[in-house]
Amino acid sequence: MGDWEIDLVIGKGHSGALVTIVERATSFTVSMRINDKSAHTVTMATIALLAPFKDMVLTITADNGKEFAYHELITQALGAQVYFADPYSSWQRGLNENINGLLRQYWPKSTDFKKVSANDVSAVIIELNDRPRKKLGYKTPAKLVVEHMAAIAA
Repeated sequence: MGDWEIDLVIGKGHSGALVTIVERATSFTVSMRINDKSAHTVTMATIALLAPFKDMVLTITADNGKEFAYHELITQALGAQVYFADPYSSWQRGLNENINGLLRQYWPKSTDFKKVSANDVSAVIIELNDRPRKKLGYKTPAKLVVEHMAAIAA
């Protein structure tokens, strides 16, 4: 555990976005709504989302978008290596792409994310993290993360 994938889900007319970050082994997802996709905004959101899990962040894999230009700050703040997928190789971050597809069931491409509340985003992420997954032996991502954090604390 500790390898994460990151991406953005862009709103209609590039109006707002969601930063989505998924842990590969557990499918545990964290997300935050942002008003723009500038490198500074995405970097600050990434650090805020992953800071509570700092001991469980070893690597982060991103695409080659400009929004990840401040990856050095993420490495400095979280102590995690940031890697970049090859261009046009979204399969290298396949779990994150799958989660983004699930989020699109709640918010289609016509969604203006500036009109989506932080509470709505949190509710959907909680729902996804509480969904049992076949690949996890029908455990939930949330349960696996709680177990892992308890093991670290012990």
